Amino acid sequence: MTKCLLLIVLLTFSGWTRAQLNGNTTPTYPELIAMYHKLAKEHQEIQLFNMGQSDYGLPIYLCVVNGGKDSLSTFEKARKETTILINNGIHPGEPDGINACLIWLDNWIKQGKKTNNLPVIAIIPTYNVGGAMNRSSSSRANQDGPAEYGFRGNAKNLDLNRDFIKMDSENAFTFARIFHGLNPDVFIDTHVSNGADYQYTLTYIASMKERMAPSMAKIVHEEMIPALGTALKRQNFPLIPYVDLKEDVPEKGMVVFNDLPRYAMGYAALFHAISFTIETHMLKPFPERTQATLKFLEETIRWTCDHKEGIEEARLKAVQFDQSLAYFNFNYSLTDEQDSLLFKGFEHSYPTSEVTGLQRLKYHRDKPFEKYIPFYNHYVAQDSVEIPEFYAIGRQNKEVIERLKANGVQFTDNFPREEVIQLKVVSFDSPQKPYEGHFLHTNTVIEARTKKGSDIVGEYVVLPTDQPNRRFILSVLEPEMEDSYFNWNFFDSYLQQKEYFSPYVFEDYALQMLQRDISLKMEFEEKKKNDSDFAKSTWAQLYYLYQRSKFYEPSHNVLPIYRMYEE
Repeated sequence: MTKCLLLIVLLTFSGWTRAQLNGNTTPTYPELIAMYHKLAKEHQEIQLFNMGQSDYGLPIYLCVVNGGKDSLSTFEKARKETTILINNGIHPGEPDGINACLIWLDNWIKQGKKTNNLPVIAIIPTYNVGGAMNRSSSSRANQDGPAEYGFRGNAKNLDLNRDFIKMDSENAFTFARIFHGLNPDVFIDTHVSNGADYQYTLTYIASMKERMAPSMAKIVHEEMIPALGTALKRQNFPLIPYVDLKEDVPEKGMVVFNDLPRYAMGYAALFHAISFTIETHMLKPFPERTQATLKFLEETIRWTCDHKEGIEEARLKAVQFDQSLAYFNFNYSLTDEQDSLLFKGFEHSYPTSEVTGLQRLKYHRDKPFEKYIPFYNHYVAQDSVEIPEFYAIGRQNKEVIERLKANGVQFTDNFPREEVIQLKVVSFDSPQKPYEGHFLHTNTVIEARTKKGSDIVGEYVVLPTDQPNRRFILSVLEPEMEDSYFNWNFFDSYLQQKEYFSPYVFEDYALQMLQRDISLKMEFEEKKKNDSDFAKSTWAQLYYLYQRSKFYEPSHNVLPIYRMYEE
């Protein structure tokens, strides 16, 4: 769509009614942005900013309520004071938050636009612009309304809720500009669930408590969530954790979602924002889901208003806690430890399918129950890394440096250490099929080697870890982290060996190696004795020796990432 055509559409479709927003309809992208333009034009307390491009070529907007007099003062106020950022339409087929935010704005205006004690409220009307423009009535097979909606994938067919670390989309760079421009204290990402059937309309995902700084875990899990649960129960929308199943039905257990930083809320949590994903239940009617989302937003805003100082203090303590850490934990695994959760569900059975002739799952809505079910909500870190004082990154890795800078990472050209730790990849696993445009590595193992810093001066840029965004730095630069830039394939070129050998040429040199080095010969013979496949393979034996020869390239599997520790 051209800019001129978009302008015509904006001028044409600005008259959506409250009844429509409360019904089984949701605005198109042009209609939505027209409504926000109209609100900003008519109310000086509401501002609308074009924050940058999406992959589709149309902009991502940010609406700010209770900001400053202009863009500069608005973002300064947001960073200094308590701010809530609400992200809608990351999956445009899940538009509950889109309607809920418009209804909240309408309510706020009708109630006199009171700003007393109100946080800065920032709303992304719809984040996935390309998906919002790709509308239909049939891409969400499991969902009850609305009549039309957008598509999950963006213009590049990316799931943007897997893109916050790797940043393959223009959307992600625009989001980083929004996020770091505001430095929100509370972040909410609005969604609709997939999965089991149950009685609840409203579920949530909160950051995993084991990964959080103690001050953040306390305020979120011990104070905020219980308060929201009590308030929302009074609103007839009881709150329960996202129904992530241990097996096929809730009675067999629920698990706490692992909010890795590839996801919106996991990314926000790296910077100590209180982060929630709202997941309304797909089988509840769209108007009911919209109201549930609205009530969650209202109660979160109300609680935030009443606890500004506590939130700010918890975030400050979290940064201080990070700076005090000598080691950083990662690779969290769910334990077998379980609690009990009082759950309102429906009975189920496994009748024979009339389609396949096999067993199928069937829920019985005429047989509701309320009972305790297993709840697996304890994680434990499998690994940790000693936090270096500095990292060095090869200047040639511009894509990585670009992403670090987009997330506020500060660099220096000074090389502060005479000795550095070189990182070499020992092993990793990769899938057969791509995931979100990448062959995401897992089970990565690295080897750390000492090297002289003077060998790489001038070729590398240096970044200190004594920064507020330390968690982001560690999460992307440490290769063994789940969402590291190594695992997301940014360093795959370093895994390919460039030079090899012809066996008939190398054979004689290999013999000389064994004759000169008795210990190597003993190791070689031992391996042949204990490894039958090795003993049968000429190539494997010669390659084994080639890797130990002067001809083997020292850069193979060595990453252009160095750690530097205090001397």
